[in-house]
Amino acid sequence: MSTDIEKVILVDRFDNELGTMEKMAAHRSGGTLHRAFSVFVFNTAGEMLLQQRALSKYHSGGLYTNTCCSHPRPHEAISDAANRRLLEEMGMRCALQEIFSFEYKANLDNGLTEWELDHVFIGKSDSTPVINPLEVECFEYVTVDWLVKDLVSRPNRYTAWFKVSVDKVIEAQRDAWK
Repeated sequence: MSTDIEKVILVDRFDNELGTMEKMAAHRSGGTLHRAFSVFVFNTAGEMLLQQRALSKYHSGGLYTNTCCSHPRPHEAISDAANRRLLEEMGMRCALQEIFSFEYKANLDNGLTEWELDHVFIGKSDSTPVINPLEVECFEYVTVDWLVKDLVSRPNRYTAWFKVSVDKVIEAQRDAWK
């Protein structure tokens, strides 16, 4: 068993590093701004690969979200972290392109707060994920039209960060692959 404590990179609103903090501490007491990333994979039909977070996750368990997301480790490039987590969570690889970043703050379940500067990556793949059951309950490719309607009719089915970023991702994805 590892004795390493997972840490996040603290940042200011301009993404300048300010230090590190234990991950759970950064999510307690109203949250502390830290660096994160979100990966959105689309197949060649233009469908978005969603995952349902494992029911056992420390927050937002069972909610649907983007293909994968996490925090880079100290001294780890964000793009390396995004590729690492795509493999660890979904068992897949594909070329990723960073398209934008955004800051958000949301109160979550279990008394936690997410306050992140989130770097967003997109990729294209027709691979079938091989999910890590500790991270992911299930997955599905969905059409963008279906997703937009489902977000309106069942918003509580999705994670906070997904709802904040998905419209801009859809727009950027369409522009990136014209």
